[in-house]
Amino acid sequence: MNWSDPFEALEPGASFTTRARTITEADVVAFAALTGDNHPQHVDAEWSATSAFGERVAHGMLIVSCAVGLVPFDGDRVIALRRLDEVVFKRPVKLGDTIRVKGVVKALRPIDEEAGLVQWRWSVVNQEDRLVARALVEVVWRGGVGR
Repeated sequence: MNWSDPFEALEPGASFTTRARTITEADVVAFAALTGDNHPQHVDAEWSATSAFGERVAHGMLIVSCAVGLVPFDGDRVIALRRLDEVVFKRPVKLGDTIRVKGVVKALRPIDEEAGLVQWRWSVVNQEDRLVARALVEVVWRGGVGR
């Protein structure tokens, strides 16, 4: 898919795969500090060693946030992130795991003559191509071929 295309040129079924990004300890520590989410599953190595995952894992919301950052939105086209829906976390992302986003346009709906809503089904996968999270993501996309 071409990220600089106007809304009118987009088609249901168009797909993309992003570049990859490794989730680091620094990412988890910074996210915990920024959000105040200091759950021991994320920040306490000793506690998390006895947890169901056996080690520290990244915050689910960190993974969703990184996924948004991986998608190469064109600032001249994407006006706003409108909605995240049906977010499901399927497996933990461990420190050192590498994620990428696979997406497909699920629906398009014009708002007015200037923009429309684009809804994607995103799958966030790890370095083994295993699903770690999925979501429906909706953005407001600017139209107008001449822009």
